[in-house]
Amino acid sequence: MPELPEAERARQAIERRALRRTIASVDDRDTYVCRPHAPGEIDRALRGRRLVEAHRRGKSMWVETGDGGPVLGLHLGMAGAIAIDQEPSPQGWDRFAIEFEDGGRLALRDKRRLGRAVLEPPLDRLGPDAGEISRAAFRERVGFGRAPIKARLMDQGVIAGIGNLLADEILWQARIDPRRPAGALPEDELDALRRTVRATLRRTIRRGGAHTGDFQPARERHGICPRCGAEVQRAKVGGRTTYWCPDEQT
Repeated sequence: MPELPEAERARQAIERRALRRTIASVDDRDTYVCRPHAPGEIDRALRGRRLVEAHRRGKSMWVETGDGGPVLGLHLGMAGAIAIDQEPSPQGWDRFAIEFEDGGRLALRDKRRLGRAVLEPPLDRLGPDAGEISRAAFRERVGFGRAPIKARLMDQGVIAGIGNLLADEILWQARIDPRRPAGALPEDELDALRRTVRATLRRTIRRGGAHTGDFQPARERHGICPRCGAEVQRAKVGGRTTYWCPDEQT
């Protein structure tokens, strides 16, 4: 399931391989992925322009276009990926595609059809990026209230980019019980948690995605903690299936 690391790798791929190429046409016929746009609306807005700069906050990406053109927002949804200069998906999973004048293409490839392609995407509801949030903002936005710390980390309006896999990995790395009330963490522990967030994001981006975390093999029934060998516990926290080590995350 794409989280911040997958979105950042997709942004990097666009930055390396899709910028400064002229758009010949856009396949925006999937009205669910391209909602609220009508078929042809994104094509008309982007045809003849170039992608000039790729950005990301949390799991959301957007690409600026040249000559005062509109911003193109891209979201990977729950199973999407960005495919650049590949043949069209034989299964029909390319839900949105840009054809470049040089013969290449950029596609939003999404088996589950939950990704998005939209002009001028709204970003005001997103909190600061989880990898860039300052110490003061992290303390203020995360360390309050009775909500479980895992739920607070996953709230995209609080900080953007952390999903279910990353939250379990981060809290295991930080040795914090995911059920613990966010407001119960003192400032020094919040500061340590923020450092763990940043380190975990750097590591999983480098490795290839949220699924590469050290704790991920233990996220199953009767899983074993990679550090101490205890059997992990499993429960719903913040509405999401959660795993943690009962011996270390106290």
